[in-house]
Amino acid sequence: MALEQLSDVVQKCQAVQDDKYSPEDYDVFNTAGRTCIEEGHSAQVLSILVDEKNQAMVKCMGWNLLDPLVQVMLKQEVKNRPHCQAILKHLLKVCSPKELLVGLLEQVEEAPVELLVSAFLLLLKPLKEVLMRLGERKASSLGMVLATLLEQVAKLPTPRSREQEADDFHPLCHCCTSLMAFVRPFVDEARASLAGPREETPSQAGGERGGGGGRGRPNKEDELRVELLKFCMKSLSEPLLQVQLQDSDPLAVSPLREFALDVLSSLTAIGESLPSLVSHPVLRKRRAEGFLEEEVRYPKESLASLAHLLFVHHVAIDTFPAVYSPIFMLRCNMEHINLLLSRTEEHCIHKGQELYEKSLVTVVDGSVSVNELEIKTFTSVPQNLVKIMTLCPAHHLRTKGLKLLQLSIDKFDVEAKYKFFECMLKVSSHSGVEGYIIKNIRSQIDFSLKPGNENDWFLGAHLMPLLRQVLVLPDGPETDLLQNLDRLMESLNLLRYLVLRDKVTQNQTGVWTELTHLEERFMRPLRVGLNMSRAHYEMELQRTMAGHKGKVKGDSMLSVAVGDEQLPHMTSESQIQALHSALHTFDMMESVLVRVEEVVQESS
Repeated sequence: MALEQLSDVVQKCQAVQDDKYSPEDYDVFNTAGRTCIEEGHSAQVLSILVDEKNQAMVKCMGWNLLDPLVQVMLKQEVKNRPHCQAILKHLLKVCSPKELLVGLLEQVEEAPVELLVSAFLLLLKPLKEVLMRLGERKASSLGMVLATLLEQVAKLPTPRSREQEADDFHPLCHCCTSLMAFVRPFVDEARASLAGPREETPSQAGGERGGGGGRGRPNKEDELRVELLKFCMKSLSEPLLQVQLQDSDPLAVSPLREFALDVLSSLTAIGESLPSLVSHPVLRKRRAEGFLEEEVRYPKESLASLAHLLFVHHVAIDTFPAVYSPIFMLRCNMEHINLLLSRTEEHCIHKGQELYEKSLVTVVDGSVSVNELEIKTFTSVPQNLVKIMTLCPAHHLRTKGLKLLQLSIDKFDVEAKYKFFECMLKVSSHSGVEGYIIKNIRSQIDFSLKPGNENDWFLGAHLMPLLRQVLVLPDGPETDLLQNLDRLMESLNLLRYLVLRDKVTQNQTGVWTELTHLEERFMRPLRVGLNMSRAHYEMELQRTMAGHKGKVKGDSMLSVAVGDEQLPHMTSESQIQALHSALHTFDMMESVLVRVEEVVQESS
């Protein structure tokens, strides 16, 4: 029935002049053609479509048969597949390339999840043929195609191990490899165009650079380059930012590493300088010509991914000049690192930490000057590390964050360390972090007191403002001593170290000159706070123990309030143990305070 309807409408259309087919003709052709293909009559449909008398009609209506053709081909029906392939080949040659492009992209976008990969791989070649038919008008269409293909690739799960990448159970690797094969002819065309003779504007002849690092480019942007640039930048963020490349193994093939290398090689081929892209945050004042805004042209996430590929995985690193100083490269990478560390996804944080470590290890200890702290990222990156150390649920990321914080401190010179400690004490609201900074301050003072290491920052007058910032109770005697335990213990240990190490006759640190103020602002309020806290906890301990004795065995769940804080519900034994632990902590703090008071009294 459908085959008869198709034959009838074809005969009718043969007599129509100037391709003025009626809407009814379109509907009958589309419906009958679809049914014929779905019912397995593709051989008969093929004979109708290739008939010379029907070419005008095929040119106007044929592209509507793409949907049933693709669906049948995706079902892997051996019997009908050769005829369907022949029909598709003929349509690609005869129909309007713009209409074909729309139809093919619809098939890519609407492919069900289970057939996504099959549709992707099936339609790459037809899409390339259609684009080639567009000639010089293909640039914008290429951009649309690449955006659609990358959107589909982004839906695929990423392998998390070498074994998963090798198995490619979710064939992201296969799709990436095929995608780069699809793009390569267009990259070659852009490279050839870039290598050809170009006229220079007066400003360019004078050395001014245009957007994208191209040299001697005309004012009019090359659309093909722009679309390929957008593709490369998008690839760097999805999927490459999401995947974790495995360590390079000369005996193993890594499709994702090859994909990353192809993307970076494509950037170079279209006139982009990898060093300029990495240093883009530092050199962003350069003028970008053309119709793409700077943030659209060079997305920050993409540049961060590029830096990670270069310096962590050494992809295309042989194209990167070795003349740049480690400090300059650290400065260039800091914004990339900051962006990655500010994300919440574990893989982004991990990549940010990797890039930070690789950028730091080549820098000589003590060589980063205080001038670098004027760059916002040199303080925001450590602050992001602190957030990771205190809030991230992943233990390995918290541990790595602490290691990197210390590594970054080691790279600062003496003045930069001083300013950094000062800044971190101001912005931090975490006792553990503050305690860690204070411990570093003590280490720097100890280093400065050794012969030959004297400096103006951790000795004498400059040290005093920092000590006043450290040796203070945030809320006076009413400070929560347990909540601020790490900070207070390190402060006490620092003060004990100072009065023991720096004799009153030498007073290199100036602590003895400041002692009266320290007693008023720190030691006496701490003594009062300890007495108040101990009395409160002892009273609570007595009340809890009395209540415990009156309880029936087996009914021992209690709730205890200490100050305004309600302790979590726990057994009475656990709460008694917690109260004893708090009292022990107060004894420990008092023992250090007593030792300081004894040394001060002995030295008076």
